[in-house]
Amino acid sequence: MIRLRSCSSSLLSFHLNSRTTCFFFSHQIQNPQCICKLFTQKRFHNALPSYSFIQFHTPSNPDALLSALVSAIKSCSSASYGCAIHACVIKSYNYRDGFIGDQLVSCYAKMGCAEDARKLFDEMPNKDLVSWNSFISGFSRRGYVDKCLNAFFRMKFDMGIEPNEVTLVSLVSACTSRGAVDEGKYIHGFALKLGVLWEPKLVNSLINLYGKSGYLDAVCRLVETIPIQNVVSWNLMITIHAQHGSAAEGLNCFNLMRRAGVYPDDGTVASLLQACENLGLGKLAESVHGLIINCGLSANVRVATGVLDLYTKLGRLDYSLKVFKEVINPDKVAWTAMLAGYATHGYGREAMAIFENMVREGVEPDHVTFTHLLSACSHSGHIKEGRNYFNIMSEVYGVEPRLDHYSCMVDLLGRSGFLNDAYELIKQMPMEPNSGVWGALFGACRVYGNIELGKEVAERLFALEPSDSRNYIMLSNMYSAAGLWRDASKVRALMKEKGLARMPGCSFIEYGNKIHRFAVGDQSHPESEKIYTKLEEVIGKIRRAGVVPQTEFILHDVEEAMKEDMISRHSEKLAIAFGLLVINAGMPIIITKNLRICGDCHGTAKFISLIEKRTIIIRDSKRFHHFANGACSCGDYW
Repeated sequence: MIRLRSCSSSLLSFHLNSRTTCFFFSHQIQNPQCICKLFTQKRFHNALPSYSFIQFHTPSNPDALLSALVSAIKSCSSASYGCAIHACVIKSYNYRDGFIGDQLVSCYAKMGCAEDARKLFDEMPNKDLVSWNSFISGFSRRGYVDKCLNAFFRMKFDMGIEPNEVTLVSLVSACTSRGAVDEGKYIHGFALKLGVLWEPKLVNSLINLYGKSGYLDAVCRLVETIPIQNVVSWNLMITIHAQHGSAAEGLNCFNLMRRAGVYPDDGTVASLLQACENLGLGKLAESVHGLIINCGLSANVRVATGVLDLYTKLGRLDYSLKVFKEVINPDKVAWTAMLAGYATHGYGREAMAIFENMVREGVEPDHVTFTHLLSACSHSGHIKEGRNYFNIMSEVYGVEPRLDHYSCMVDLLGRSGFLNDAYELIKQMPMEPNSGVWGALFGACRVYGNIELGKEVAERLFALEPSDSRNYIMLSNMYSAAGLWRDASKVRALMKEKGLARMPGCSFIEYGNKIHRFAVGDQSHPESEKIYTKLEEVIGKIRRAGVVPQTEFILHDVEEAMKEDMISRHSEKLAIAFGLLVINAGMPIIITKNLRICGDCHGTAKFISLIEKRTIIIRDSKRFHHFANGACSCGDYW
């Protein structure tokens, strides 16, 4: 006999293979999942094909059993659980009719058993609007657009049942998940004809569809149709604008939302944080953070994690740490976000300390945690610790290595000069290496000038990503650095043949609530004359201190004097000179560059931080560099 601890009265019993097992259910089951587990024991599961042997006695209180079964259906996490409960329902109720039939159909659809859901639904003779909505909703959650539309047409034209806004919301949601804009437009027109376009949930679902597809004009027109915009509508508009490069317009929507008297929630904050990240304005981030505190949302772990992550991406790691320390009970996501911040900024020891504290607090790390932890070891050159974490992630924590973890390990080994070990690790991978894995090895080949291996890896990258110009440029640069100008010229000719262009280097710096952009040799800035004067001044100080320009980073076959002139006008240097002119001495100069920082600019930034006694933070395409007192946080290891 199997007895449930939470059960108080016997409601059903059945014979299974001539052996009687009794189940006891309470009227209010505290853990419906236990029913599923009992029904899917091995001997019951094996007997499912012959469940005609199962005999159920009618309980004294059928409503209690119905409630228990419905709860069990809703808590199902696999198709086998659903089959077990379905068997129980067959012997207890007329599953073809009424609410429980709808629930079973929805359960099968949710589990991806589309054919089983359809067959069961077709067996139900008395299908009302609720039944059809449940059927369509189940397919909608799986993104089955064709099946949803097919059911819709059957309901409307074969059965003559008029849909309502619930039906249409499910249809639009399915279209959104698959990017089926044309089908969504059809549903939009039908809703307009039916006269239900005033329903906020339906309008919001259409806003989401058009917004994710880039139809911003349609989004604005839809918003105007809502008599009273709710917080969901405003949040969608802010997010949609932020996702499509119109973050400023998204912020304008937020201002309109406040004027309309709509109070922001955590969804609003998430949308605002995304807009702030896109704009890259630190002052704006501080304003949003202040709003969060005033709205009483700072205690929300999800919101706090979003603020922490934003400050990290804007180069303000000290602000991130302050926000993290104010979180009362940080969850796995918050711990991982703080660890990722230290990893991106090159503070490997601090990242490892965060990991150890996280584990000590009883928070289980996942695959994302280990990706950032291994990345931290790679960026800081902690090869021994990285190898150890890679081993224990599966042995101790049960996290099987994924592509990202192998990519970090290849990067760790390659950066440390163990190129052969990195290559062997790739050969031993249980899955096919992707461009991230090969790219990590390619970067190491560039650093250590291994032309032969680099050429082999480049060929693999060309096959995986034939349209990515970065791989061609890196191979060309490797040839140029080795003085193989003819080979470099061939690679550039191949790029031209494929129609691939090199992305120009740009650096960005915030000042006066706007972002100032600098390109190589840029003279378009209004303060250009002052910027170049300041740059010549600081470079003069560096030269008098005995530092010579590292012209080997100019990968062009030109005279040395030309190389010196070219390297002195790099965008990072112009941005630094501008920062020295306009940013207060007590504040760090924070710069973002779209490409990897070159060795000469890296060395120049170190000396400027020493001579000018300023903190300079540069984020390149790979990581952050914190320059202070003549040193960089990366330890010249990047």
